Amino acid sequence: MTTAPYELRPLTIPVSVDDADALDFLAMVDVRNEIYREISANDDEAATASQLLPHFHENPDNDKRCWIVLVDADVVGRVIVDLPAEEGSQVAYWMVELLERVQGRGIGSDVYTVVEETAREAGRSVLQSWAEHPEPPAGSDVTRLPSPTTFGDIPLDGPARYYLRHGHTLEQVDRKSVLDVEASLANVRALLADATAHADGYRVEQWMLPTPEPYRESFAWAKSRMSTDAPAAGLEVDEEKWDVERLARHDARYIDAGQTVLVTAAVHEETGDVVAFTELCSGADPTATTQQMDTLVLREHRGHRLGQLIKCAAILRWREIAPESTRIITWNAEENRPMLSINEEMGFIPAAYIGAWKKVLA
Repeated sequence: MTTAPYELRPLTIPVSVDDADALDFLAMVDVRNEIYREISANDDEAATASQLLPHFHENPDNDKRCWIVLVDADVVGRVIVDLPAEEGSQVAYWMVELLERVQGRGIGSDVYTVVEETAREAGRSVLQSWAEHPEPPAGSDVTRLPSPTTFGDIPLDGPARYYLRHGHTLEQVDRKSVLDVEASLANVRALLADATAHADGYRVEQWMLPTPEPYRESFAWAKSRMSTDAPAAGLEVDEEKWDVERLARHDARYIDAGQTVLVTAAVHEETGDVVAFTELCSGADPTATTQQMDTLVLREHRGHRLGQLIKCAAILRWREIAPESTRIITWNAEENRPMLSINEEMGFIPAAYIGAWKKVLA
């Protein structure tokens, strides 16, 4: 395929969105939002430049390399490679995203070369990436690609063919689910009462960032367990090291971004430790869709309905904090049946499926 003319330019990360050198960053954010709108046909994952900028600033826990793709001087896409700072990490996370109007010209395959070059130069041998694979119209004769976990599948669409063409294998399928908050409230209240009755020895604690001092150490430990206790299928996941300093950096990014984050935790009464948690997050727009971020029950505390407890308590408190946000979206591995069952009982319905892709470099 002949590659159409384009420019790949390193993305300048400004100190502030008001700085003179912020134009490329602002354009990148606009294109990001348009690409996600093209994929999902909604603005559930839209974000402002002010909201995203702190997550692009220098971070000792992750080295983010970014480029913008230009055609005829217009920003039409972006390339991002994330290099985790965990000692001995072999993983590079990446994305290549282009507007529909410039797809099919060979640009995506051409810019992919910078992904592998960047990973190799950083000493990384495992590439991992995620992409949403929208369902084709009903009745379409489309080949399905099953997850090797045997849970879930995706259509063999353009993005899937792109990954396969570049040597990646499908490792896992995630479900993106959406909740109509108002319609779910009766279910959520009943489920919370049920979970509370089964959670002897645990209490619910909730806070807005920054994390209160009494919970910083155990919450940092619980955050680290996201890398070891969440279903990962055949993906390579570094065991992350979190301490109170890393947690403080994490909290500061969301605060600096002007985002509202509610943490709902289950605390073990005997030890006072956080042993389960979920996070709800929104941006500056009070009507925007809320995102549920990390959710985890530590392995040794499962079987007490703590996932149900914290997710229901979070939604009821969030209704008070952000009453104009009428939708919540969340992501779960298809094989994570315990968490999906809770979501379904609450009223979450499937909205899309995400393929998790991996390539081991020779």
